[in-house]
Amino acid sequence: MHEVLQEMTRRAGRVGIRRVLLGLAVLAGGLTSDRVAAADARKLSGVQIRARLAGMQLTDEVHYRFVCERDGTLRSYAMGTKKIGKWSIEKDELCLWLGEHDDGCYAVTVRGERLELIPSGIGGALDGIVQPAEHN
Repeated sequence: MHEVLQEMTRRAGRVGIRRVLLGLAVLAGGLTSDRVAAADARKLSGVQIRARLAGMQLTDEVHYRFVCERDGTLRSYAMGTKKIGKWSIEKDELCLWLGEHDDGCYAVTVRGERLELIPSGIGGALDGIVQPAEHN
């Protein structure tokens, strides 16, 4: 390991310190490809969230699908259950209201084609893609 660190330090002048640090983190197992990609994530503003989601659906393509109608209606399809609620934008966050214990607002980040919804309060993050809404 000591030899690898010496070689990477020697190369730092040629390839840049950021690459060297990234290489060290990957080598040490402390940075997975997901974490590297997360570093490229960009937080969306309320205007950007509305532009991406109005009239579209957010889905993980397996477990859930949220259809965000332009009028603020939210249709949720999760594990065979359909629910109707509302969605809105508040303080640059996406708020989902379905009458459930985990209703609330999420900061939204984009990384490539994927969106990640990070809850303001308690609860887990959601990850999915935006695509044209299916009407069922």
